[in-house]
Amino acid sequence: MLDSDQVDLICSARHGDPFSVLGLHADADGGLWVRSMQPDAALVTVIDAATGGPLAGLALRDPRGFFEGQVPRAQRFAYRLMVDSGLARAEIEDPYRFGPVLGDTDLWLLSEGTHRRPYEALGAHPRVIDGVAGTAFAVWAPNALRVSVTGNFNHWDGRRHPMRKRPQAGVWEIFLPGVEAGAHYKYEICSADGAVDYRCDPYGRQAELRPATASVVAAPLQTVSMAPARRRANALDAPISIFEVHLPSWRRPSGPDRFAGWDELADSLPPYVADLGFTHIELLPVSEHPLDESWGYQPVGLYAPTARHGDPAGLRRFVERCHGLGLGVLLDWVPAHFPSDPHGLVRFDGTHLYEHADPREGRHPDWGTLIFNYGRREVRNYLIGSALYWLEQFGIDGLRVDAVASMLYRDYSRAAGEWVPNACGGRENLEAIDFLRCMNDTLHRERPGCITIAEESTAFAGVSRPTGSGGLGFDFKWNMGWMHDTLRYFSRDPVHRAHHQNELTFGLVYAFHENFVLPLSHDEVVHGKGSLLSRMPGDRWQAFANLRALMAFMWAHPGKKLLFMGSEFAQPGEWDERRGLDWGVLADPMNSGVQRLVRDLNLTLRQVPALHERDFEPAGFEWIDHSDAAHSVISFLRIDRSRHSVMLAVCNLTPMVRPGYRVGVPAPGTWMERINTDSRHYGGSDVGTPLGAAQAQPTGWHHRPYSIQINLPPLATVLLEWTR
Repeated sequence: MLDSDQVDLICSARHGDPFSVLGLHADADGGLWVRSMQPDAALVTVIDAATGGPLAGLALRDPRGFFEGQVPRAQRFAYRLMVDSGLARAEIEDPYRFGPVLGDTDLWLLSEGTHRRPYEALGAHPRVIDGVAGTAFAVWAPNALRVSVTGNFNHWDGRRHPMRKRPQAGVWEIFLPGVEAGAHYKYEICSADGAVDYRCDPYGRQAELRPATASVVAAPLQTVSMAPARRRANALDAPISIFEVHLPSWRRPSGPDRFAGWDELADSLPPYVADLGFTHIELLPVSEHPLDESWGYQPVGLYAPTARHGDPAGLRRFVERCHGLGLGVLLDWVPAHFPSDPHGLVRFDGTHLYEHADPREGRHPDWGTLIFNYGRREVRNYLIGSALYWLEQFGIDGLRVDAVASMLYRDYSRAAGEWVPNACGGRENLEAIDFLRCMNDTLHRERPGCITIAEESTAFAGVSRPTGSGGLGFDFKWNMGWMHDTLRYFSRDPVHRAHHQNELTFGLVYAFHENFVLPLSHDEVVHGKGSLLSRMPGDRWQAFANLRALMAFMWAHPGKKLLFMGSEFAQPGEWDERRGLDWGVLADPMNSGVQRLVRDLNLTLRQVPALHERDFEPAGFEWIDHSDAAHSVISFLRIDRSRHSVMLAVCNLTPMVRPGYRVGVPAPGTWMERINTDSRHYGGSDVGTPLGAAQAQPTGWHHRPYSIQINLPPLATVLLEWTR
């Protein structure tokens, strides 16, 4: 019989090696004993799995529920347990008769931090072992004294299912027969100081709806292949126009605490975005997060789609609907930090496992969040596995990586003395840089054709350059400088713009240093900044005209495009995540006119190679004139590789009509008006060049051999396409 001290450790949930005690074991004389922890049971009987007949009753060794007994067998055998509480009887499989779940290769790769798909080993996975259906659980908690699976299948009782430790990888595991997809669970973790905490699964692939915090056993998903058309749509020379969406507030259903489900969203959002001509949808983070007001940027689990919209299979259907309409799907992904909610990653096993122990490295001063320890191989593996998981399991086309600037610098938003220099004495976070390179290399190797986009606001060199040449390996980088300068310029009263033309033109000095995305994102319409429309100067007519001119300038400028929801129809009020967009304003011709303009800009972007093919090549852009600051007029060309597709953009950013304005052009022929933001179709005054076309004349102008004369509308951008 088992030593009484061992019995007490099991009953008090303090045993660090429960598989050495529970289940079927041989004694020194070769006798076989079965031991089981069954709180609240009155009788426990061993059943022969082959015959279904009873073999032996187990004695109650401890009133807390420890049963033990010898069975009349000479060799190991498959068995079940009949558990009788006095009120009900149930025949169950004993988890402690099953062998280890993870193989040596998985453990080796996990310990190295080189497992390509750690989410296939860790987390909760429905499986069939030895013909028995159940769920295999595995969690990394190397410094815990004991880890148990608790859930709605075992009364949330940590005594019932303590796990087996695999010390070579610091992983705890167990196979629980009968536990199916949909079961709720947490890990009960006993740390070295004896404290007991309940944690959701870092690798959990589904979660409860907040404020509940349990993980949910998710049904398995199959890897989604990436279609050739989707790869082509992500290419550097493809037209890319991204519609950024915060799902809970896009169309907020009526009723308190109500969120649209994935299928509701699939029926409404993708058709709307496709009709407007966007090529991609970008979703603000959909990883599970406890606080609505964080918009998903403080996730507690990087593998679980938020329960606000339904189960993971619903997200799969949403992505499929987008792809069916020719739309790519991008996700905001947050590896920069995580919140300190007690059910999450903070001091996960009683130690600083995922985060740095030193707050100068491990705590973000602006957001009160914790910073991942990128130097720890298991943490890197966790993060890179998450990135690949979204791409492979849901068919996501790419990731926009949040807050990259905060990752690159150890002194980010810190005063002197509040940060720790790197090993070379510098301010760069060398571990984070190495992590980002490894992440990008892994994704592009395992998922060819996917894209990664960095939200990076500093002058760090080579963000969107290959790692082999010293870059970080991203495909694109948000152009935050262009966004700040352009919005500052358009927010100025036109009477002052003559003195600030450089704000409009400076972006071309560095436009080809990176592969830029031009973002007018959610960050520009919150926290007192107002909507884009409200930031435009002048009376109502002028405000709309300014916004339309801004949109066309952006679409003509080198770089891919990103626009936050609501801006496409000039939402008048600042974005508020607690309510839906102001859809009612579309009854106003001025608002619907902006929407029509965005649709036409996207159509033109797709149809005209000059506007997208050489976004990142200096030869695809030529200034005509950037020196007419006195009239606040600029003009430039966009050119494709064949030089057969040429688009001329002319911006008149004062409310003055400029009839017969002469612009130099490089070739004879007809210059057809493709976009005039002052058109009556968009809510403008309909000033434009007669017949919508201008013939080039052999009159040299702006250092060009030919020129055209056009009527420049007030506060407008005009795009003219060259035809021979």
